[in-house]
Formats: sequence, C-alpha cells, structure tokens
Amino acid sequence: MEQEQQRPYFFFSYARRDFEAEDAFVNQFFNDLRDELGRLLGTAVRAEELAFRDTEQLRLGDDWAGRLATMLGRSRTMIALYSPAYFASLYCGKEWTAFRGRVLRHREDTGELVPALVPVLWEPVSSGELADEVTKIQWVQPDMGDAYARHGLRALLRTARSGAYEQVVRVVAERVRDAAARRLGELPEFDLSAVRGYFPPPPAPEPAPSPGMVRLFIAAGRASEAGAEGGSYTGGRYGAEPWQWAPYYPPARPSLVVRAQQVITTAGHTTTMEEIGPGLGEKLDQAREDSQVSVLLVDPWVADSDRYRAALSEYDDQNHPVTGVVVPIGGNDPDGEREAPWTGVRGVFRRNWLRRSDLEHLFRVRVNQESFDSYLTIMVTVAQNKLMDDNLDWGDDGGDAFGFGGDTFGFGDGGPAMPGLTIPAGPPRRLAPPVPRQSPPVPRQGPATARNHPDPAPQELPGRRRGQDDAVPLRGDQDHDH
Repeated sequence: MEQEQQRPYFFFSYARRDFEAEDAFVNQFFNDLRDELGRLLGTAVRAEELAFRDTEQLRLGDDWAGRLATMLGRSRTMIALYSPAYFASLYCGKEWTAFRGRVLRHREDTGELVPALVPVLWEPVSSGELADEVTKIQWVQPDMGDAYARHGLRALLRTARSGAYEQVVRVVAERVRDAAARRLGELPEFDLSAVRGYFPPPPAPEPAPSPGMVRLFIAAGRASEAGAEGGSYTGGRYGAEPWQWAPYYPPARPSLVVRAQQVITTAGHTTTMEEIGPGLGEKLDQAREDSQVSVLLVDPWVADSDRYRAALSEYDDQNHPVTGVVVPIGGNDPDGEREAPWTGVRGVFRRNWLRRSDLEHLFRVRVNQESFDSYLTIMVTVAQNKLMDDNLDWGDDGGDAFGFGGDTFGFGDGGPAMPGLTIPAGPPRRLAPPVPRQSPPVPRQGPATARNHPDPAPQELPGRRRGQDDAVPLRGDQDHDH
C-alpha cells in the first residue's frame, strides 16, 4: 500500500498567488476534481491515493523540495493550473519542466507519448508570451465549452456557471483517468532546485546596438470603401489613404502608421512607408540586401481582399527572415472575439499562421492597443539582430557556427543545450560496440560542444553554476513561490 500511495493519480501544480488570492476556488476545484476522479475509478482506489498537493501532504519538518521532486517523479499525471501567476512562478516552471521532461524521456525510451501533463486554464494567458515548449500542449478542447476557453475556470466558479464548471471537471478527470492507465515511466531521484524551468520567460532582447532603416508596408482599407469619407467601419476609422487607418477602438489619433513611426524613431531608427502591392517580395528582398528590415501592418478586414490577397499570399509562400507582420485587433471588435476577419487572415498567411505564438516575435496577430508598442519594438529588434547575423561571415562552418553541428534535431553531440531539461539521465542504454578507427577523430572547433539531450547527466546541469545556483531558494517557507 505504501508504494501505491507514492504513485498518486495526479500531482496538483498551481501558483501560490492564485491560492492566496482566492483559496476557496482553488480548494473547490482540487476537491471536486479528486471526487470526480474517485467516482470514475470506483471504490477500489483509496481517497489518499488520488492526488498529491503540497498544502495537504507536506508536514512540519519535511524536505519540501525533495518531497515535491519525489512526487513529480512518481505521480501518474500532473494537473497544471495555467494563469499569469503560474507562468511568473519560478517553482511552477521547475515542476512543469521536470514533469514534461519525464514525459519526453518516456517517449524516447518506449516510443509512446503519454498525455500525462494535463493543463487546466485557470485564468486567460497570452500564448504569445509563453515558451514554445508550453504552446505545444493543447490546453482546451471543444467539449470543455466556449466560456471556459475564453474566460478560464476561475471565471466559471465566480459567476456560478455550475453546468459549465462541472463539465470541465468531468473532462479533466476523464483525461487523468485515461492517461494514468497508460503507466508513465517513473523518474529517478533528482534535485528540483537545480532544474532550469521553461518559465518565467526570458526578458525581451536588448535593442540593436546601431540604428537602421525600417520599411513599413501597409495593407488597410479606405474611407471610400467604408461607405463614408472619414467615417467608421468594421476595422476602425479610415481615411483617403491606407496610412490614415486608425484601427483601435474607440478610434484614436494618430493613425497606426504614425504611431508605428514614433515607436521606431524613438528606438533610434528611421522609417519609410508604402502600400502593399504587386512586387512585395522583391521589395523585401531588396531591403534585406540593403541591410534594412521591414514590417507589414495588415488590416485583418482587408487581408483577403482583391487588393491585397495575391501580394500577402506570395509573401507567405516565400522566406523573408528579417520581416515582421503585425495584424491588430480593430474597429468595434475591441476584444478581437469575432472570427470573421481571422478566417481571411489565416487564408493568406497559411504558413505564417502556424508561428503566430513563436517566441521569435516576427508574426503577431490580434495585437491590442496596449501591446502594440512593445510588440513592434521587440519585432524590430529581433529583425535587426537577425539581419546582423545574416551579414556575418560564418565561413565554411555553416550550421556549426550556430551550434547545430551535424545533428539537426538536437539529439546528438553537436546540438545546443535544450533549455530547461536538467533531469538526471536514467540507466545507461546498451549500445553497439564502436567500430575501431585508425586514429582518433579531430575534435571540431566552435561553440557546439554541449550535448543536447532531454535528460543531461547530473554533472552537466545547464542552469547551474559550479558551486552555486542563483535560482535555489534558501528557505522553503520564504522563497517557494510554487
């Protein structure tokens, strides 16, 4: 029985700030989920075997970090309570990364991907600010309801939407039951404090060291097309020319293009502007050859129009690594909730739509008024830095200069260290004996020397300095922001 008690059906990972702010709601969800799971599993499973939660099962004098690591390594699944506070928490990031590493190791060892990391949207989060590894895991499905997908589980509890709430609890409990039945491999003992988590996300890149030219290309409607000169239209307020477009609600001056120019010149660069049209790809290529970066400002309501469709689709089919795209939320749709314009945007940006949440920040849709300035600044900085890399002479080393070596997918000796996965490796695998060589190979020079493996050995923890680790809390009762 002791062994079974050490393999709870789910590990409950949540942000301390969410619990302190509304502990009754967090408690209710935990209890309801545990009860529903118990109902699904039947009387053969004891209540204490269902879940692990630190506030309930850590006792005075326990080694809390060691206990959490043990349960992360043995729990059958993990519930991750997504919220802005969760992704700002150092120890939530460590828990998420450790369990995700366990799932990846199981897949590597067995070829089976067990969906044992179960996200629950507690409060809406912006996917554009999350690490790529986080966005790979789906956190909503149709039978959880539209209200849950838009507002999160906490809002359902606060507004007493009992039916919608109970449906989400039922879906999550079924997911835990099904994933637990697939028997995820356990994780050997590891030091949770040494795990370098995927979040909080890294800070925005530093501004480019030297000024440059930023070319603005605009696709937007006109007042004449809106039916009234200077009047309002679905996508905002329009003028006689595309650069007079003011998409945000309520309509504000200056126009979006003027605002973009102000942001760019404040960062020390200069700008030009022109309307998007035929030959866009050639102009972007020429700008890159002239050491200039470009930004496309696209009105979602006209992206798929006859005027712009061909040029934007052609851009999407080509490779323009130093060009960014901003598609704002516009007009009388302040929350960007209506789907009408986004169908057209997806149609013309079929390839780029898939990278709308990339941390590279070069393709951003549904950009609201509050985020526009910061997104544009980051976008221009990233494009400038890529342009600088583009202009460097890497010699014959090619990809090795970037740390990829001969292993494109990062599973061999040449790849860059995978951020965050610092969990000790399992038992050594049996390998075929090496073929004798006449002489030892000459080691390759360059930065690509760290082994990129989901489970690096304990003595090579990417997030750990020799003799210290800045991220290790000194006292659990003070610094554990779990």
